[in-house]
Amino acid sequence: MKIGAITIGQAPRTDVTADIMDIFNGKVTLLQRGGLDGLTKEDIAAFAPEEGDYVLVSRLTDGSSVTFAERHILPRLQACIDELEKEGARLIMFFCTGDFPDSLTSRAPLIYPCNILNQVAPLLTKKSSIVTVTPSPLQVEQCEKKWSGFVSRVKAVPASPYGPWEDLERAAKEIKDMDADLVILDCIGFTQEMKNMFARETGKLVVLPRTLLARVISELTDVE
Repeated sequence: MKIGAITIGQAPRTDVTADIMDIFNGKVTLLQRGGLDGLTKEDIAAFAPEEGDYVLVSRLTDGSSVTFAERHILPRLQACIDELEKEGARLIMFFCTGDFPDSLTSRAPLIYPCNILNQVAPLLTKKSSIVTVTPSPLQVEQCEKKWSGFVSRVKAVPASPYGPWEDLERAAKEIKDMDADLVILDCIGFTQEMKNMFARETGKLVVLPRTLLARVISELTDVE
């Protein structure tokens, strides 16, 4: 089955596919596109967030990360959708846990990790109290505002999956003593290795969006 994958950064996202392709058991041909494909860092600098913008963080093909406002890439994301449809993608998943507007349209199903997380995560916390790890301090307020609509208590801790490992360990130590029973690594950039570390250091249950996304989609592909 042909499945499309759109990153808000640059494709291919080899860091993501390293953790998810085994879940598909060789039954998926993955077609990737990126909202920042073909742009230089100088081009992307013009997309810097301003007051009131919805902030996104993603990865470039050189391994570096960038921070930008969602509004700048929405037309580029629609172009990615259109290209993947023409290539025969049966469905299209987003390699991003951010929220996206209904203005993005597709004849194929659009699968957003945030929509899966929004529904599943509240079922996994007995206390209705979670901690989210979000890449940038600029995203803390928008992250807590979003999750407050689904759980009683949420605390967002900034630590980037694209930054130093020491920052992630610092975040894990901070989270360990928080009164929450579920940790959500709220970015597609977090890896299985990072999930293992957070689970080990915090003693809490941890949700990894990239593998949750892949396991949901594998329900549609795991056929003989």
